Amino acid sequence: MAKNCKYIFVTGGVTSSLGKGIIAASLAKLLQSRGYSITIQKLDPYINIDPGTLNPYEHGECYVTDDGAETDLDLGHYERFLNVPTSQANNVTTGRIYQSVINKERRGEYLGKTVQVIPHITDEIKASIKKLGNTGEYDFVITEIGGTVGDIESLPYVEAVRQLNYELGKNNHLVIHLTLIPYLAASGELKTKPTQHSVKMLLEYGVQPDILVCRTEHKLGQDLKDKVARFCNVEAKAVIEAIDASTIYEVPILMLKEKLDHVVLEKLNMETDSIHNLTKWRDFLEKFQNPKQTVTIGLVGKYVELKDSYKSIAEAFIHAGAANEVKVDLKWIHSESINEKNVNEKLSKLSGILVAPGFGKRGIGGKVSAIKYARENDVPFLGICLGMQCAVIEFGRNVLKLEDVDSAEINTGAGNPVIDIMESQKSITEKGGTMRLGAYPCKLAEDSLSRQVYGEKNITERHRHRYEFNNDYTEQYKTAGMNLTGINPNSNLVEIIEIPNHPWFMGVQFHPEYKSTVANPHPLFVGFVKAAVTIKELIHS
Repeated sequence: MAKNCKYIFVTGGVTSSLGKGIIAASLAKLLQSRGYSITIQKLDPYINIDPGTLNPYEHGECYVTDDGAETDLDLGHYERFLNVPTSQANNVTTGRIYQSVINKERRGEYLGKTVQVIPHITDEIKASIKKLGNTGEYDFVITEIGGTVGDIESLPYVEAVRQLNYELGKNNHLVIHLTLIPYLAASGELKTKPTQHSVKMLLEYGVQPDILVCRTEHKLGQDLKDKVARFCNVEAKAVIEAIDASTIYEVPILMLKEKLDHVVLEKLNMETDSIHNLTKWRDFLEKFQNPKQTVTIGLVGKYVELKDSYKSIAEAFIHAGAANEVKVDLKWIHSESINEKNVNEKLSKLSGILVAPGFGKRGIGGKVSAIKYARENDVPFLGICLGMQCAVIEFGRNVLKLEDVDSAEINTGAGNPVIDIMESQKSITEKGGTMRLGAYPCKLAEDSLSRQVYGEKNITERHRHRYEFNNDYTEQYKTAGMNLTGINPNSNLVEIIEIPNHPWFMGVQFHPEYKSTVANPHPLFVGFVKAAVTIKELIHS
């Protein structure tokens, strides 16, 4: 039977980066723990069709779903919290909205009418919001609106919410506004005025928030909550304190104490007596916050100045660390800072080395040097996407001793292009949404490390790349001691490379970090961290 879907909208005020995605995911987790089915979508106000062509310095990592959507990194939070896959429908951008409307206009679907922001753009936004709710799969659709109330680019989304408030009917929707209550050290006071102004601006657009979630560095106190409620036209119990947490994974527990989900259910006229099942979440949090030891792993990448560029990798290490009951001390190392002269100094104190994904030739030399160090010194190694390709290059240069070994991405005229562009990519000229994207199958070799780590023969993993291992070199690499242990059964694409006479050496063409969640830490990261712990114990025994 189709579910009567309820819609929850999450907006933000005062400043960006308050954590709308974490609040949305935390509320979703609490509702899920009560037995409800939930999905979360992100509406992004930028005009790019998707973040696929954005520099990581601009927008952090580009997250990829099973169905091949290149999306905002918040979808990673949604999946990590809920352990439920997202899709193309979970991320909508202004670019995609306008592209759809313009395409309809070109096809004559508006019957000659003047195409305007209202109603055509807002109608398209509303249709995108209701698309997930109309599937009949969900009790709740939580929609996070990117940006800050007052931004010009966010206005059509806020207007769409205003219209939906009337169209969805009573008890079928509510608006949560995330705001800031700053602390002024000079006067020793928490100030509510920024929140008041933010709500006033939202009211000017015709949207009355039902719940205020207030980010703060200090406890709010009931008097302050009452003041906020009085000036912002909400109930005092609907003013929720969101105090700074030591980890994002603590936020659902903090929201539980503040009864955020209880207030939501009450306002939607739903029963509030269902019991939370957060046993697994609390177990994870207990292990994460009380590790038995620390292991140091280096993340070698070219975008390390902005840690959000590798957000899913960092979170996967948190999940894997908890699974091993250790704290992973992640050292962020810029690949451009590494060379053959200083590599020992830079990497000698690490118990594991991960070489991160990326595009282009900048920093490649440092990645290759780091991999050579890991291979020659028996340091556990995991290479992801470009990291795997760099491992192939390093092996070709230093073990096979081939001349002019490179990737065709870096050197189109390489004498030995051991990494080459995929055949399906050769005729493509447009950059956006044209890479090999989404989930593809992979068959693991019988006696391989990957088969041992995964515990199964057939897997599926998410991809985002144009270049691949050049199969013309298969026999040379196998003979020299690099095994090709993961193969796509349909395209014969090499997915995984391993060096069996090394304690733990693996490169993967796919992105395992995208599938790591609190409930299901990714086996590759769990195995890699375990190997790093073993090496550390051997060194100090």
